[in-house]
Amino acid sequence: MKFNFLEKKLQIDPEINAYAERKIGKLDKFFRQESDATVAFSIERGRCRVEVTLKNNGMFYRASELTGDMHASIDSACALIERQIRKNKTRLEKKLRDGAFEREIKPDYIAAENEDGGEEDLTIVRSKRFSLKPMTPEEAVLQMNLLEHSFFAFKNMDDGDSFSVVYRRKQGGYGLISGTDAED
Repeated sequence: MKFNFLEKKLQIDPEINAYAERKIGKLDKFFRQESDATVAFSIERGRCRVEVTLKNNGMFYRASELTGDMHASIDSACALIERQIRKNKTRLEKKLRDGAFEREIKPDYIAAENEDGGEEDLTIVRSKRFSLKPMTPEEAVLQMNLLEHSFFAFKNMDDGDSFSVVYRRKQGGYGLISGTDAED
């Protein structure tokens, strides 16, 4: 597992980094391919926050914990991610299709996600690039929920790999937007 440690406005003891590597490294047993882990440490109102993001084969798992001790935050975040991995893996394997975690992702192109700064000011303040993964809408909803986002872009396998977006509706439930090629 590859680790990337981020320290937000504080200096972390190397012993805590080693502890985080040991604890989070144990999650590697769930994956066949090498994973990337990003661990962000910060202090908020005198409490220790640890944010852990794991990326494996195009799937992201994220947990954030706020406790009085950095070790306890690491333990809680690891437990949350392990629960997410087990829950997602069982759902995908049982309900969606066999071999969901074994297939290799080969993106055809890279799309950009942009957030604008408001209606009056059209300046783009943040830009993000990611590869679109071919998946079913149900898998996209699971991935969106794991990332705790309100929308998720993907290639819809049920619709001939068309560009699609799932989103959380304010009235409850989920929505699906599918794109088609423009006709001249």
